[in-house]
Amino acid sequence: MAAVDLATHPGHLARRLQQAHYLLWNTMVSEEITSPQFAVLNAIISEPAGLDQRTVGEKVGLDRSTIAEVISRLGRRGLLDKVRDPQDGRRSLLRLTDEGTRTHRKLTVRTARMNQVFLAPLSAEEQVLFFDLIGRVADAAEGLRNPAEPVAAPR
Repeated sequence: MAAVDLATHPGHLARRLQQAHYLLWNTMVSEEITSPQFAVLNAIISEPAGLDQRTVGEKVGLDRSTIAEVISRLGRRGLLDKVRDPQDGRRSLLRLTDEGTRTHRKLTVRTARMNQVFLAPLSAEEQVLFFDLIGRVADAAEGLRNPAEPVAAPR
């Protein structure tokens, strides 16, 4: 039996991309704050009034148990606080601390540099196409994770 060409397997290529991203993240951005943790900081900073944990998880594509762990770690590091929602006392809102805001600002600059290195093999036009294609696949994959939502048909 002949070996299959793994270059035609999206999961294999996605894993290789993830490995490259992980290496660049750890060397160029942070060894302490992970990419998903940065995504959470980024989601929260976009809403100064605060966001609840479920909404943050949805915004960054993390399931309930993962978002709970990420929120817990960021809280222990002093990067975010939980405050009671003035509109609904049963709900907590997440807000960045001053240290969380400083950390986000610092990492934002570093991620921009890392992304330039990561995408350097592509021209500007290819980068636009890459984001369009990978975004479409990622959006369709979200539908696979949540069977209540129909999977988008190919365009």
